[in-house]
Amino acid sequence: MSELSWWVLAASLSAYVIKLCGYFVPRTVLDSPMMAHVASTLTVALLASLVTVNAVTSGQELVLDARIGALAAAIIALIFRAPYLVVVLAGAVAAVLLRVTGLAA
Repeated sequence: MSELSWWVLAASLSAYVIKLCGYFVPRTVLDSPMMAHVASTLTVALLASLVTVNAVTSGQELVLDARIGALAAAIIALIFRAPYLVVVLAGAVAAVLLRVTGLAA
């Protein structure tokens, strides 16, 4: 096996062991309001970081292009509590308009 295969095997085994450890956490800890709050906050933080990384990077470089405008349009639609489909369409239309007008790559 190559060195990469060993790293993949070690990472897979580590992920499995961490998941297995979750079965040993007492039910009282999992049902606590604090744990529910931490879990919901962590989910939002991870999603926000994923969106940010995908919006401002391309490979190993930081880029400012139509994705930033699309993200801004989607955030504005969210502030106005628009339905999900409207938020997606607002972002898509903003990206198209920025690219067509030449304001963004």
